[in-house]
Amino acid sequence: MQLNPYGEYAVLLAASLANDWPADRDGIVARTYEHGMTAVYAPAEASDHARTRAVIDAWLGIVDADTEAQRARLLNDQMAAATAYPRLTDHDGAWHLHYRDDDQRLPQVLRAVIAVGTALHVTTRGMRRLARCAAGGAAGDPCRNVVVDVTRNGRQRYCSVRCANRDGVRRHRARAAIAHRDG
Repeated sequence: MQLNPYGEYAVLLAASLANDWPADRDGIVARTYEHGMTAVYAPAEASDHARTRAVIDAWLGIVDADTEAQRARLLNDQMAAATAYPRLTDHDGAWHLHYRDDDQRLPQVLRAVIAVGTALHVTTRGMRRLARCAAGGAAGDPCRNVVVDVTRNGRQRYCSVRCANRDGVRRHRARAAIAHRDG
């Protein structure tokens, strides 16, 4: 039996949706498949896009929590809202575990998968390994992207090399300006 714990890929899916929101339901579904989900979702409803956005917005509250205790409380609330129990399924030919009901709509499926995946991520890797890009405080074009730290050393602070470089240049210029002023 394959154990599918909804770990890393689910939290990376949530960050992907938060950082680059799809224009429609089909875009959300395509993104779920790109990130490793194999679910066949219940037929589309007109509210799926907006309700999935609400799921991602609630998840962003977890990302932006001020304390570990607040993060845990918000995450527990999301897992309780999922109201599904784990079950075995072989819908794609291999037995694995789902943390959702099989007949749920897209927003409910993603709430369950993302909540459990995020819980597994922060409990196995650390509560602080989910944050906003460190370039967020930069003047001009601050980055608000989510960073899911899956590095071995636990030091990923930027969402991209571009943001890391941009922030490095900003800090270098600030030091140079101080040195020039004081020199």
